[in-house]
Amino acid sequence: MSHRANPRTALVTGGTSGIGEAIALALHEAGHRVVVTCFAGVEDPSTWRDAQAAAGRGFQVEPVDVADYDSCQALAARLQDSGIAIDILVNDAGITRDSSFRKMDKAKWDAVLRTDLDSMFNVSKPFVDGMAERGWGRIVNISSVNGTKGQFGQTNYSAAKAGVQGFTKALAQELARKGVTVNSVSPGYVGTALVTAMKPEIVESIVAQVPMGRLGKPEEIAAVVAFLCSEGAAYVTGANIAVNGGQHMC
Repeated sequence: MSHRANPRTALVTGGTSGIGEAIALALHEAGHRVVVTCFAGVEDPSTWRDAQAAAGRGFQVEPVDVADYDSCQALAARLQDSGIAIDILVNDAGITRDSSFRKMDKAKWDAVLRTDLDSMFNVSKPFVDGMAERGWGRIVNISSVNGTKGQFGQTNYSAAKAGVQGFTKALAQELARKGVTVNSVSPGYVGTALVTAMKPEIVESIVAQVPMGRLGKPEEIAAVVAFLCSEGAAYVTGANIAVNGGQHMC
């Protein structure tokens, strides 16, 4: 593991699987202390935490429902009571509830908007002031290629992820003079368990749309996030970085 002279403390929501896990590993490798969240009442993180510990990586795992404001406030209070100040926040947790708009019910719309967009407010709110007061902070919000180009069957997800980009740009302007950068990363289709579990013909049709001819790797997304969280990215704020193999260029 590489160590920095001035390690920070990072919080990664949804950090026990998929892209979030890769981000947590990359930030740990960069020498940061990393706290990850799991879905309160749904995930049991003990197996994951033990496996990471066995590999020499110590993570603190905290349960939270990012869609619930009070749950996020409780998380912040627990961290504060433990003397933990968050310097780096990666808002990664998200869900999909795909359906054509004509068949989409209100529950599917609300679930995605609350988890993928309301979470930007819920999770960021307790930590922004501390970053600004200390004069240093990094916030990276995970959006999606479909937040930029849209996607059939994902009016809820595309709307939420487009909202993530708008939230990012507005907050970046508010914090620019406080030493806090705010950026978003928009992955294309990445070879996580969720994607690779799809029917082979669906995966093939996705890959056919990508000029690079393959799915992305979680580590490739994580590398971009780790850079945005670094000292070297101090002049990057309000940006949306597309990492999609050329599937959509704008």
